[in-house]
Amino acid sequence: MMIIKTLDKLLAGTLIIAMTSILLTVIWQVISRYILQDPASVTEELSRFFLMWIGILGAAYAYRQHAHLGFNLLVERQSPLVKRVLLTLVEVFVITFCALVMVYGGTELVMLTLELDQISAALGIKMGLIYLVLPLSGGLIVIYSIVNIFTLWHSPEKEFNEWN
Repeated sequence: MMIIKTLDKLLAGTLIIAMTSILLTVIWQVISRYILQDPASVTEELSRFFLMWIGILGAAYAYRQHAHLGFNLLVERQSPLVKRVLLTLVEVFVITFCALVMVYGGTELVMLTLELDQISAALGIKMGLIYLVLPLSGGLIVIYSIVNIFTLWHSPEKEFNEWN
């Protein structure tokens, strides 16, 4: 669990840095456009890339914090054993989706864009590096789902109820 706590802190720190960076980028865009009357060409693209990373990595962070949307009406009415089985089934679906779509599909997208040597217009960054957030976030969600399943079956009843 020490590794997971370190991963949580690293993810939170990355999101803080990305949020600070997008804020500074947008502030500079406003200053350069309206005060200096010479808009910086890279700030729009840079803020768009930061927004992509924040949104997708933020989804992994929200999933870890159990802050994501969920339909728990049916689950809450079940016995503790049935709750665990249903929540485990949901985690298996999440693992399957993230592994296939985000990790596998995202890796294929990254490899394709790197192979085609797609470069961003203003920044000159390889687009494969920008799209790397997909398999990275998918991998994090898979890890967090496995941790959720472990916690679900190996936690005391009090902790399980708080988790749910």
